[in-house]
Amino acid sequence: MKLERSAAVVGMVAIGAMTLTACGSDDNSAASGVQVSDSSASCEGKANLGGAGSSAQKNAMDQFVATYIAACQQKDANVNVAYTASGSGDGRTQFLASQIDFAGSDSPIKGEQAEQAQQRCAGGEAWNLPLVFGPVALAYNLDGVDDLVLDAETTAKIFNGTIRTWNDPAIAALNEGVALPDQPITPIVRSDSSGTTDNFQQYLTVASKGAWTSGAGSDFTGGTGEGAKGSAGVAQAVSGGPGSITYVEESFAKQNGLDVAKIDNGAGPVELNVQTAGKAIEEASFKSEGVGDLTLDLDSIYGNTTADAYPLVLATYEIVCSKGYDADTAAAVKSFLTSAVAEGQQGLDEQGYVPLPDAVKARLTASIDAIA
Repeated sequence: MKLERSAAVVGMVAIGAMTLTACGSDDNSAASGVQVSDSSASCEGKANLGGAGSSAQKNAMDQFVATYIAACQQKDANVNVAYTASGSGDGRTQFLASQIDFAGSDSPIKGEQAEQAQQRCAGGEAWNLPLVFGPVALAYNLDGVDDLVLDAETTAKIFNGTIRTWNDPAIAALNEGVALPDQPITPIVRSDSSGTTDNFQQYLTVASKGAWTSGAGSDFTGGTGEGAKGSAGVAQAVSGGPGSITYVEESFAKQNGLDVAKIDNGAGPVELNVQTAGKAIEEASFKSEGVGDLTLDLDSIYGNTTADAYPLVLATYEIVCSKGYDADTAAAVKSFLTSAVAEGQQGLDEQGYVPLPDAVKARLTASIDAIA
């Protein structure tokens, strides 16, 4: 099923000065400054939900939580969602151990972990629900160069150590007329298990014309570079490291004032923005049809060569039990996720995310409604 860009916005949300910790807010102060009308949240079920995982979606999750708390306060319901941005691998581990109600992961739960989830979910399957879309930036720190162009092949060679200096002929060929320094390149990679790493390596596998041969996975396989923990960690490392480059969600690149490379997807250099990332997402398809698990076929995004389509986009999944929750937990999970799909999307583009297309909203809503 092809995805269509969303032109409709559900609800009216004005986000003021919003402050959240990574672990949520026990006193509901997270909702300060947030106005919500026509909320889709039922605010039913247990008052406190717990989630953990992907740091890529941390800023989006902050907004979802603040919006949900504000909506429920207007309905005289006292709720809270505590989300810890501990990394996708840790989120899946905590979910399997029944320590949290849902996990955030930049890679779908699959294989042995999916089998383990059936025990955690009392015989039900774990569903991957793509709630947050965010373009991944190739963020760099190179004095005097603020309009860099890279492609998948060149990026792969930087991150596997084949290309070692910024004035390498392959980079120069993509940046005609740019004075590239004879300076070593320092790749900064995630030291923790990361869905962002997995997606980045999948992109290189699909689009680099065979230059990336070490495969994908939540751990970096390129064999070069310096490690830093979390999305904030790699962004801060590049900010303080002249000559460095990393892969990180756009929102973190913005927060650290980093330059971001354009990507030549085969149809010319493409700047990273909501419109170009959204164009790539339009071409995506799901691995299965109907209600239930909504794992995306990412090859349809990463291999996109449409003009003005930015192909390096990751989807963050909320991993939930299709069934097996107690009644109060199921109601609360459904209420929170329904709110996030609807009014929670308002203003996400201002934080570097791509609001959900209408077709994805419809599929998500149907699957959330089916949680038992």
